[in-house]
Amino acid sequence: MQSKLNYKRTFFIGLAFLSICSLWQMYDNIIPLMLQNTFGLGETVTGVLMAMDNVLALVLLPVFGSLSDKVDTPLGKRTPFILGGTVLAVIFMMLLPIADKRQSLGLFVVALFATLLSMGLYRSPAVALMPDLTPNHLRSRANAVINLMGAVGGVYALIMIKLLVGKGDRPDYAPLFASIAALMAVAVGVLLITVRENKLRKEIEAMESVGDGTIAETPGENSAQAEVGEDTGKVRTVQTQNGDNSGQKTVLPREVKRSMIFLLVSIFFWFTAYNAVTTAFSRYTRVVWKMEGGSFANCLMVATVAAILSYIPIGSISAKFGRKKTIMGGVVLMASCYLAAVFVGAYHPLVNIAFALIGVGWAAINVNSYPMIVAMSQGSDIGKFTGTYYTFSMAAQIFTPIFSGFLLENVSYRTLFPYAFLFAMAALLTMTQVRHGDVKPVKKESILENFDVDD
Repeated sequence: MQSKLNYKRTFFIGLAFLSICSLWQMYDNIIPLMLQNTFGLGETVTGVLMAMDNVLALVLLPVFGSLSDKVDTPLGKRTPFILGGTVLAVIFMMLLPIADKRQSLGLFVVALFATLLSMGLYRSPAVALMPDLTPNHLRSRANAVINLMGAVGGVYALIMIKLLVGKGDRPDYAPLFASIAALMAVAVGVLLITVRENKLRKEIEAMESVGDGTIAETPGENSAQAEVGEDTGKVRTVQTQNGDNSGQKTVLPREVKRSMIFLLVSIFFWFTAYNAVTTAFSRYTRVVWKMEGGSFANCLMVATVAAILSYIPIGSISAKFGRKKTIMGGVVLMASCYLAAVFVGAYHPLVNIAFALIGVGWAAINVNSYPMIVAMSQGSDIGKFTGTYYTFSMAAQIFTPIFSGFLLENVSYRTLFPYAFLFAMAALLTMTQVRHGDVKPVKKESILENFDVDD
C-alpha cells in the first residue's frame, strides 16, 4: 500500500519554519522604521543594512547546511542547530528594542548582526529537516504544509504589529519583540518534544530502501537503485580516507548535475522576476497608476492570500501531474500576468485577479522547487543543497533591486513588468532542461482509486 503523508508530524516539523518566518516578517516591517525614525538614517544606508541578511545568507546558509549534514548527535543532525540558533536569536533580538530605546546605534548594529548570524545558523538545517523525515514522493505535499506554516508565522507577526505597536515615530517595540520571541521559543520547544529526529530518520531510510513499488521516480532520486542516466548508470559513492560510513560522499552523475545547475539558474531567474515586482510595486503604482497612500498593498495582500490558499491543493496537483509540470505551469501563469500588466495604464479591479493568479503561480513554484533540489541530492547532502538553494534565491534578491532599480530610475518605471516577464520566460526556458528530481503520477490499478484524494 502506498504510504500517506503524516500531516501531524509535518505540522510539528514546520514549527521551526513558522518561527523563522515570524521573525523575518517583523524584521522587514519594523527594522527600517527603527533605522530611520530613531537613528535618522537615509534610504540608501537603510537599504544597505536591510540587505545585510541576504548577503550573510550567501555565506552562512550553505556552510551551516553542509555542516549539519556531517554532525551526528543524540538529538540528530538538524535539531542541535535549530535549538542553538533559536536560543541565540531570541537573546540577541531582544537587545534591539533596548538599543532603540537608548538610541544606541552601535548596540543596535551589533545586536542586528548577531541576530542575523543566529538565524543563519539554523535556517538551512530547519528547512532540511522536512526532506530528512519525509519520503521523497511525499515531499511536495509536505513542503506545501511547511510553506503554509511559514505563512501562519508571518500572519502572526503582522497581527502582533497591529496590536502592540503604538502610534508616533518612536513607539515602544519591546512588547512586539517579546511576542515574537515567545512564539519562537514555544514553537521550537514543541518541536523538540514531538519530533525525535534520529528515530524518524531511521524509519524513513528503511522505508526508502525497501520501497513500496507504487511511485515512479525520475532519475536521480534518493534510492540507491535509481537509474540516473544512460551514460552514468548508477549513483556513485566514493570512499574517502576515513574508511567508514562517515568517510563516504556521493558524487552526482553528470546528467543529474546538469539538471541541478539548470534548476538553480531557474530559481535565480524567477526570484529575480518576482522580487523586482514586490520591492518596486509601491513606487510603480504611485508613478504609473497614480495610486495614493497605501492602497497598493491590497494587490500584494491578494497575492499572498491566494498563495496561502493554494499551498495544499498544489501539493496534491504536483503528486498527480509531477513537480516539473506544476512549476512550469506556475511560471507560465506568472509570466502571462506580468505581460498583461505591461498594457495596464491605470488601476482596475481586474488587477486583483491578476495578482491572485501571480500568487497561485508563485505557490506552485515554491511548493515544488525545493523538493526537486533535495531529490537530486543524496541523503547525506540535503543540508548542503538546501544552503545552495538559498544561495541562488538570495543572490537574486540582492541583484534584482539594484538592476531593476537602475532601470526604473534611468529608463522608465514602465520597465518593471517587461523586466519581470523576460526573467520569468528565462526561467521557463531553463526549466525545460531539467530532467531529474520529478515525481511522476502513478497509473491507478482500478477506476475507484481515481477518487482517492489522499494519494
